[in-house]
Amino acid sequence: MNIVLLSDTAFIDGGKAKIALDGARALAKAGHRVFLVCGTGPVAEELMEQPNLTVHIVGEFDVSKDTNRLRAMALGWWNPQSREFIARLLSSMDPRETIVHVHSWTKSLSSSAVRAALDHGFPTVFTVHDFGLVCPTGTLFLQNTQQKCTLRPMSAACVSTNCDARNYAHKLWRVGRQIVQDRIGHVPSEIRHFIFYSQLAKELLTPYLPSDATFHSVPNWIETGRELPARVSEKDTFVFMGRLTPEKGVEMFARAARAEGAPCRFIGDGPARDMIVRANPQAILSGWLSHHEGVKALRQSRALVFPSLWYETLGLVVLEAAGNGVPSIVPDSCAARESVIDGVTGLYFRSGDESDLRAKIAILKDPAVADRMGRAAYDRFWAPPGWGMDLHRQRLESVYKKILDAGSVRTPQAISA
Repeated sequence: MNIVLLSDTAFIDGGKAKIALDGARALAKAGHRVFLVCGTGPVAEELMEQPNLTVHIVGEFDVSKDTNRLRAMALGWWNPQSREFIARLLSSMDPRETIVHVHSWTKSLSSSAVRAALDHGFPTVFTVHDFGLVCPTGTLFLQNTQQKCTLRPMSAACVSTNCDARNYAHKLWRVGRQIVQDRIGHVPSEIRHFIFYSQLAKELLTPYLPSDATFHSVPNWIETGRELPARVSEKDTFVFMGRLTPEKGVEMFARAARAEGAPCRFIGDGPARDMIVRANPQAILSGWLSHHEGVKALRQSRALVFPSLWYETLGLVVLEAAGNGVPSIVPDSCAARESVIDGVTGLYFRSGDESDLRAKIAILKDPAVADRMGRAAYDRFWAPPGWGMDLHRQRLESVYKKILDAGSVRTPQAISA
C-alpha cells in the first residue's frame, strides 16, 4: 500500500504534527511505502534513514513566519507549489492501492495540495485535529468573549463577528482562506472519509460535512510506559500541561487554585503566561519539558486539571495522566470528558465555572479520594485492548483497507498549474 501523509511541518510543533510523524514511522516500519509531504522543515531526526519512508519538503513556506506578508496572505489561501508537487508525486501511483491521509494543511500546504489528490482521483481521508474543516479560526470559539461559538460557521453572523485572537482583519483573511478552501480546494465538500478521536467532535462537525460521509473512530496511541500507579495521595500539587493560551482556561485554574490554597504547576508556555502570574503569584511555571520530564512531573502531582474553555477534539494529556494513575478534572462540555468517568476516574466541572472548578479541586485535596480515583483511572487505561502504537497502526490500516475496498476512487481530471 502507498500512503501519502500531508503535514504542514516535518518536525513536531504540536499534537497534529506528532501524530502525523509518529504514524508515518509506524506505517513505514510495517512495510508500507510512506510518503510524508510537508510544507516546511527541518526534518525531525527520528524520520531520517527510516526504511520505506520518504520525506518531501515543499517550498519551505510557513504562513505565520513569512516576513513578506502579502506573499504569506496569498500562499496561505492557495499554494500552487503544493498542488504541483502532489500532482507529480501521485502521477506514478495507482489510486487503487494508494491512500492520501491529511493531518494539517492550513499553515503551509494549503488546500491546493488536497485538490491535487482529488483531481487525480485518489481516495482521501482527513483526521480531525481541530475544526478547521468548517470554522475560519479552527476552534468554534469566540476569543472576544472567551466562550464556545454557537454560530453557524461562515454564516453572515459568523463573518461579522470579531472572534479572532489577533484582530478582525486577520479574521477576514481567514474567512477568505475558508472560501478558497471550500470553493476551489473542495474541502470538505468532496471529502468522504473522516477520522475522529471523540464523539463530540463528530457531533459538532457532522452538520457541515457531506451527507454521505463516512466517519472512522481511530483512538490515538498514548506514549507512556507502564509503571506502578503514581502515589498521588502523597503529593499536593495540581498540574496543567499544554500551551498557555486564554482558551485553555489557564487563568481560571490559577485563580481557583489560589482560592483553594492548592499548589499549582503549569508545564508549557504561551501568551497567557503573564496572566497566570498575575492571577496566582505562587504558581510554578516550568516552561516546556521533554516528554520524559513531563511524565515525571505529572507523576509528582495530586491531579491533572484540564480547564479548557473550548470544545477540544480529545485531550491526550488526560489519557496520559490516567495511564500513570493520576486523576483528572475536566469540563463537562469538552471532548476530554469522554476520557473520564465522573466520580470514578476523575471529576467533571461546569465548563467555564470557576466556583465549580474550586469545588472539584477541594474534593481532590482529600488524599484518599485522589488515590481511589487515580487507581481507577490506571486500571481502566491499562485494560485491554490498550493504547499502544501497534494497535493504532492496525486501526489505521483497517480504515485504509475499507476505503480502498469501497472503491472510493474518482475519475481523474486534468490538472492545470
